[in-house]
Amino acid sequence: MTKTLVLIPSRLSAKRLPGKPLYKINGLSIINHVYNKALKSNIGDVAVATGDMKILKEVKNFGGFCVLTKKKHKTGSDRIFEAYTKIKSYKYDYILNLQGDEPMINIKDIRRLNNTAKKLNSKMATLCCTIKKKSYISNKNIVKVYTNKKLNYKNSAIALDFFRNLKNKKKNLSIYHHIGIYIYKTNVLKKFVSLKQTKNEKKFKLEQLRALDNQIPINIILTKRKPIGVDTLHDYHKVKKLMENKKN
Repeated sequence: MTKTLVLIPSRLSAKRLPGKPLYKINGLSIINHVYNKALKSNIGDVAVATGDMKILKEVKNFGGFCVLTKKKHKTGSDRIFEAYTKIKSYKYDYILNLQGDEPMINIKDIRRLNNTAKKLNSKMATLCCTIKKKSYISNKNIVKVYTNKKLNYKNSAIALDFFRNLKNKKKNLSIYHHIGIYIYKTNVLKKFVSLKQTKNEKKFKLEQLRALDNQIPINIILTKRKPIGVDTLHDYHKVKKLMENKKN
């Protein structure tokens, strides 16, 4: 049976909203909400990977499993790989990297990524959704992905490129809104973190370009929604309001 380990990288030093994993919504920290979503997806074991003692303490306080890593890492993938090696269990075939700042992530989407990647025997896979507004195309804060064919909810595609704006891109290719949740085969993640950061990765600040630059294929899977991440204080208040209204 193919087994998955869900790892949630989390840190306090986000530039736009420092300390956000510990911000409360409905009495629970953001990292607690994400952890609960991972558990409810029921796809495998769950752990938080962090270099911050405050996050470690928070996770332990709500009964979760947390691995203390180095304070600084170049990318979230590097952090989760260190956590994986510290868990000292090599029974996992896949590692799913779940962002620690998306408390509204849909459980069905976590399952969809996991199950489809296993069905396809993917080396690496991620999610996307359709672009809702034309203005998103030129918005540098929204990462887009080009695929080799048009997507629907029954097929998958291969990523040709990831980018932040449309300049110098071929318009006959399919463009989607990338969602930053990944799943890797464990041996592929090991290879990925051993590779040097490429010029494209550094230039565009997109670690997935390291995979494409080294001929690691990434399967793209379409989902119906883009979860609202908490990157700024404005995002936090928006998500807090949505989640509290949903509870009521």
